[in-house]
Amino acid sequence: MAKYTMNTPWVDSPFLKKELETSSLDEATKEQVRQYAEKGYLIIDTGLPESTFDRIIELLQPHFKDPRIQDAWTITPLVKEVAGCTKIMDILRILYRREPFPFQTLNFHVGSQQRTHSDAIHFYSIPQRFMCGVWVALEDTDETNGPLHYYPGSHKLPYYDMADIGLMGSKDVSQYNQYIEYENFVQDLMEATGQKKEVFRVKKGQALIWAANLFHGGEPILRAGSTRHSQVTHYFFQDCMYYSPLWSDLPIEKMYMRRPMNILTGQIMENSYLNQPVQGRVGFSPLTDYKNDLEKTLRSLKRKLSGR
Repeated sequence: MAKYTMNTPWVDSPFLKKELETSSLDEATKEQVRQYAEKGYLIIDTGLPESTFDRIIELLQPHFKDPRIQDAWTITPLVKEVAGCTKIMDILRILYRREPFPFQTLNFHVGSQQRTHSDAIHFYSIPQRFMCGVWVALEDTDETNGPLHYYPGSHKLPYYDMADIGLMGSKDVSQYNQYIEYENFVQDLMEATGQKKEVFRVKKGQALIWAANLFHGGEPILRAGSTRHSQVTHYFFQDCMYYSPLWSDLPIEKMYMRRPMNILTGQIMENSYLNQPVQGRVGFSPLTDYKNDLEKTLRSLKRKLSGR
């Protein structure tokens, strides 16, 4: 049988089942891989001390003017510690067979009550699906304080971008009219495809890892005045092109590119394609710019290999 190096996350590879059978992973880890591939999510214990979560809550409390704080790792390094949790990073390396890096954190003190969506509309990659989210409970969560909800297996649905639902990406990153239409589409999609919702009830210190295309959101807050302290970290993986589909129109070669920073190291993770660097800037850029840059890089490599 020919050997293929699939340019996909391992859990999305058509050869996963056979490769998993012959892998050196222990049985417990193999079962975690199977669950993630089948359901699109995985629940693990972070193993971090409860004092870390308590201290994050204490330090961030004065900064909450909205339900969430973006990139609170700039306020306390403990947020970065959660984002770089060894157990999380290790299982991501196994699931995706590529090096992960956290590029954004969101800390909540109450439930988001956010409508169902897929993170892939906000952050995506070429090749596809090399992005995931991790939700860590900083306190116990139940059905009354606005828990997370998700649709197991919904990550297997086709990836839909703006063009697929008859909309153009916005030309202004502060414009979200298209996103409201996208949320309406998702609601209809969940009903039309018969997806079954589950609610994430967890203990402090547990984490939910979900695939880029898993549909999820926030439940209503049923207990007035209740908190739901939690941290979401979004991860990309190395050797990809990173962009935001919400503001992009790939069929007409318009891409809103990102240059994400690895918040653990402070390093800007440059876009690349098949291990070849793709130069560019943050923001709206025509894909032809990246094609030309890649072609220049390949021509340069050919000249070096030929001794010219």
